[in-house]
Amino acid sequence: MASGAPGARLLPFRGERARLTALYAALLVLAGSLLTGVVYVLVREGMYSSISMAVTTAVPARRLTGPTAPWETAVPTGPSSVAPASPLPSPGTGVYRGEALAITRTVSDAAESAALERLLTVSVTVLLCYAVLSVALAWWTAGRVLRPIAVITDTARRLSGENLHERIALDAPPGELKRLADTFDGMLGRMERLVSAQQRFAANAAHELRTPLAVQRAAAEIGLAGDPSPERVARMRAKLIEVSDGSERIIEGLLLLAASEQGLRERATVAVDELARRAAGALADEAAERGVTLDVRALPLDVEGDPVLLERLLHNLVANAVRHNVPHGRVEVRTGPGTGIEVANTGPVVPPDTVDLLFEPFRRLNERAHAPGEGAGLGLSIVDAIARAHGATATATAHPEDEGGGLTVRVVF
Repeated sequence: MASGAPGARLLPFRGERARLTALYAALLVLAGSLLTGVVYVLVREGMYSSISMAVTTAVPARRLTGPTAPWETAVPTGPSSVAPASPLPSPGTGVYRGEALAITRTVSDAAESAALERLLTVSVTVLLCYAVLSVALAWWTAGRVLRPIAVITDTARRLSGENLHERIALDAPPGELKRLADTFDGMLGRMERLVSAQQRFAANAAHELRTPLAVQRAAAEIGLAGDPSPERVARMRAKLIEVSDGSERIIEGLLLLAASEQGLRERATVAVDELARRAAGALADEAAERGVTLDVRALPLDVEGDPVLLERLLHNLVANAVRHNVPHGRVEVRTGPGTGIEVANTGPVVPPDTVDLLFEPFRRLNERAHAPGEGAGLGLSIVDAIARAHGATATATAHPEDEGGGLTVRVVF
């Protein structure tokens, strides 16, 4: 016996199948017993009259009394005759008629007793056979009913991080267990996507954090080699500070992303339209430097949530729209009860099949160039996490080239 084997396999007669078998068999045997009892009572109630009628019909009373009745015997007459001690019996009411009825009753009672005994013996025998057959059928039926659960259990026990691609794919008629298996397959699909996203996140985070460290190490080794001049030391210092600022932004973005994934700790009524105007005002100078026009149409919109996180959501949306744009492009910021938050911009054409991937951490439309001012690739992923923490949905739509390219990002509460 293998160690660690499931208890259900060590004791096959214990578990849900055994309980279902006992339940099914008990119900079937109870139904059979009730049916046998009802049949026995009904047959017993009408058997005596049926047997009596059958005996009387088959053997009439006149055949039992003989050919000559007592009142048909000659009676002497004359002076010497003696009158009978009792009056003559009237026709059909003599002693022989009573004996015929007694014989009929005796025969009927014996036939009834023998028939009932035979009926009871046959009924009990049939009931025992029926009980054995019921247990066997109940065990087979319970096994058929619970087979999908066994398949689900075996699949769940076998799954790990390396084979989340497997599915139950239960081949069964529509029903509760079929829906359970399909739901389990859907859960496996979500888990597979989540694990894949976490693996990509860990790999990308390690890469993003390792690159600045490598740059810092290289700058320090090259800058301090030989006898560096003050100008060289100043350039190396500026480079190290720049790389350090980039690393700090990545770490801050990761912390904010983790905080957003944990949900909201406090809620307050937040005027989203004011946050939109504030975010646009904070990025107005950067937009002017890039030649991007900012157009804000903020209608009143109040949301219950965290004001700090919502302000960061709007800042990330407007900052992405400004930085991922083209010269003389435009950014439109809209808020309102029926709109939620909507930020649209011109920019590079985004393939429609890559739009949803932009919400994943460290996902960019183009490879990172490590240029000054380049983001960490966490902007839209933070937007999506904050939106989900507020019960909202963040979606993006790509613009075709004839409309200036770029994206429209909506957050609907």
